[in-house]
Amino acid sequence: MRERLLDLIPEFNEIRDEELRTNVINCWTDAMERGGWNPDQLAKFPFSLLIEGLEVSFLEHIRACAKMSASIHDLLIDHYGSKLSLNRDHLMAGALIADVGKLLEYRPDETAGAAKAEHGNFLRHPFSSVGLGWKQNLPDEVLHIAAVHSKEGAGFKRTPEAIIFHHADFIDFQVFGGGY
Repeated sequence: MRERLLDLIPEFNEIRDEELRTNVINCWTDAMERGGWNPDQLAKFPFSLLIEGLEVSFLEHIRACAKMSASIHDLLIDHYGSKLSLNRDHLMAGALIADVGKLLEYRPDETAGAAKAEHGNFLRHPFSSVGLGWKQNLPDEVLHIAAVHSKEGAGFKRTPEAIIFHHADFIDFQVFGGGY
């Protein structure tokens, strides 16, 4: 499953720290096993069940948000240089685990690709993403990005990396009609 995930989500390789990259991928394999998903299903369901008729897949969303986060990071560092301190590995790891909890919040569905799972009646994906990441010993700075990226993080002070991902995620959500 690891090799297939690397093929589907090459952005894992944007994480330079090998141990961090491995732990992020392990987070994904754990979520997929727990949620009953296989890698080929990741491109067959919409990234949000909150937007009716959404034709953008979970896989497309994950990759787009990771790429936006990397681009924003690189632009800011290029423009501001040493005036701004950002951890690119933490940002990329956070971008790649923030929505992994959706693999527990949703379940595979033959017709729609995904449907709300029983787990999703109790916990939204930011909480599950943090739990999955914590189990893989991801740093608090990475878990913070997952924890505060969605509406659950409103009112909580975000790190600069969390701010970047939050906005990348909401751009992708809102351009396709999502609210909040």
